[in-house]
Amino acid sequence: MIYKLAWSLLLMGLLPLSVGCQQPDSETNDKPKSMQDWIYPYETKTIQVLDTVDVAYIDEGKGETTLLFIHGLGSNLKSWQKNIDALQTDFRCIAMDLPGYGKSEKGAYSFSMTFFAKAVADLILELKLENVVLVGHSMGGQTAIHLALQNPELLEQMVLVAPAGLETFTQAEADWFKAVYTAEVVRSVTDEQIVANFHANFHQFPEDAQFMIDDRFQMRETVEYDHFCKMVPKCVQGMLSEPVIDRLSEIPLPVLVLYGAEDSLIPNRLLHADLTTKSVAEQGVSRLQNGQLEMLSPCGHFVQWECAEEVNEAIRSFLSKKGSE
Repeated sequence: MIYKLAWSLLLMGLLPLSVGCQQPDSETNDKPKSMQDWIYPYETKTIQVLDTVDVAYIDEGKGETTLLFIHGLGSNLKSWQKNIDALQTDFRCIAMDLPGYGKSEKGAYSFSMTFFAKAVADLILELKLENVVLVGHSMGGQTAIHLALQNPELLEQMVLVAPAGLETFTQAEADWFKAVYTAEVVRSVTDEQIVANFHANFHQFPEDAQFMIDDRFQMRETVEYDHFCKMVPKCVQGMLSEPVIDRLSEIPLPVLVLYGAEDSLIPNRLLHADLTTKSVAEQGVSRLQNGQLEMLSPCGHFVQWECAEEVNEAIRSFLSKKGSE
């Protein structure tokens, strides 16, 4: 029964960018070992965080304010290219691959939101960043919230782009989701379902997002895909195990929250058919001490790519208010 429910989630596009691995075969010795040959938009650098974990990042532009971009589930720093292209003229823009993702080191990490938040905080400290505005998408948004709760002194402001964590799940729903979303399910997705799943992240799939699908297919040709298939369900478990909705009022920072009005992934349409993206967003923002919500339309879950110009303008406007105070 659980397996059938998992397939229904996949077919309805309710499992996010993470899916896309096939069952491993026995001929892995002939496969490339990693995705280190991925083409990134800018020069990739490496720094060690948490004492032992090497993470990849890019560092472009100059300015008194540093925008630190944190990608979402199943993604990597390439997801911020359109934003860095535009914003680097006025801001220092840094985007990182979270541990286990992209070109960062792979390992048997906890993949909890606390773990990711500590990794991001350590990067801030190691690079001696100041005037940091944390910009997080989806899971990266929930990671950003955890960092703001743990180390608010490291941040000036936050921008949450279609953040996970504002939708409330009961314990029974969380347990069900954990049972449904397994490495076995992720491995079993067909080519057609991978394409459909990526399309579900957008209101209208843009041609310039095709590289995301191509990258996923390329990953499946490496031995890293087994790590990926095991990692992503653990990330989902991490999001469900460390909810933030009841702690949002503790965040002292100014926070801009952006959602696509046509987001088909938030809320979960199978579990919460009575909710809308706007109602979830408003519920979360109302709990913030200093929160601002903007709904962008027409736009799906991958807001920063599909509505890049609008997101960039919203960030500029939000940051300019601090300067005028």
